[in-house]
Amino acid sequence: MTYRLDKPSGNNLSMLGLGCMRFPRDKNETEALILAAINGGVNFFDTAYLYPNSEKTLGEILHKHDKRKDVYIATKLPLVLCKSPADFDKYFNEQLKRLRTDYVDYYFLHNITSFERWDAFDKMGVREWAKSKQDSGQIKQFGFSYHGNNIDFMKILDAHQWDFTMIQYNYYDENYQAGKKGLVAAAEKGVSVIIMEPLLGGKLASGLPKEAVKLFENEKPGATPADWALRWLWNHDEVTVVLSGMSSKEQVMQNIASAKNFAPLQENEAGVYTKVVEIFKKAFRIPCTGCDYCLPCPKGINIPACFSAYNAKYAQGFVTAMTMYLTTTAVIAKNPTAPHTCIKCGKCEKECPQNIPIMKDLMKVTFALEPLPLRLILKLVRKIMSAR
Repeated sequence: MTYRLDKPSGNNLSMLGLGCMRFPRDKNETEALILAAINGGVNFFDTAYLYPNSEKTLGEILHKHDKRKDVYIATKLPLVLCKSPADFDKYFNEQLKRLRTDYVDYYFLHNITSFERWDAFDKMGVREWAKSKQDSGQIKQFGFSYHGNNIDFMKILDAHQWDFTMIQYNYYDENYQAGKKGLVAAAEKGVSVIIMEPLLGGKLASGLPKEAVKLFENEKPGATPADWALRWLWNHDEVTVVLSGMSSKEQVMQNIASAKNFAPLQENEAGVYTKVVEIFKKAFRIPCTGCDYCLPCPKGINIPACFSAYNAKYAQGFVTAMTMYLTTTAVIAKNPTAPHTCIKCGKCEKECPQNIPIMKDLMKVTFALEPLPLRLILKLVRKIMSAR
């Protein structure tokens, strides 16, 4: 494993970190995944209060194998749940119990979307609260994860002496949200940068159009699309850690191999990304990363799955898209959870870190994957089934 210096703390962090949002359902598989990561040199583990069962699972496995001292734990204050200053301690103390630890190495303010959001919690006293925790040693490094525009990112960056920040960044999203300008600005201020969504929710690993995959294969036989995506990020000196939401031991081993074999990009290789992005843009119509923040939907619509099926229509064809769509929407059931059942409550859009116009885009999905003739057939099928 290659390690990079986190200047504010002096810690040497593995340039590949484990994102713990998408652990396998099977606890034994999760245990094998975590141990494989540690044995392969990964020492940065990122979780959050809002990731279902993630903190507790990570804490139990680290405790069971006496590995707490071998890793750096990053977790996040669930700002969306904090209604008063008392909530800061309430959730933090619960997190310590879940993680079976008496301190957190890297503690985030979770999902800052604008300067106004930061300012509101600053006025609530979160800055002073964090300092008190740092003074007591319960929080080692303090930072924020960001989903907003570049202008507000710069303002927040200047508002406090942060230790680190987390931004969404990959070769497709180079100028999205904080973007390249935010990455460089943070590094220049001595703020370490942690990268999330390096594979765009897996889209850059397994969701690329065949034409794009072929470009990568022709340029460097044997290298996977995931290799290319991770290598592009590690080629940035400003990047400290790249988080990957690995969900199997096999993925862990593949990404560790990528980290061990990392070599800077050559000039001819850099040009391949531009061509791949041009192809991918035509297929990736709705920029959903599958983070699931929009869920649960009051009508039970699996919004990320619907968007994946829609994008698959342009990347992999109508048959693949319809297979995905039919298996995730129960569209032929008596009470389907398809996009056309959306009641336009707007709950999902308030939570989406990508600022996707979800209600509008669900209509696009309906028109694309339930064209009128098919809708009439499905309606007839549902009527027959309900009559049985």
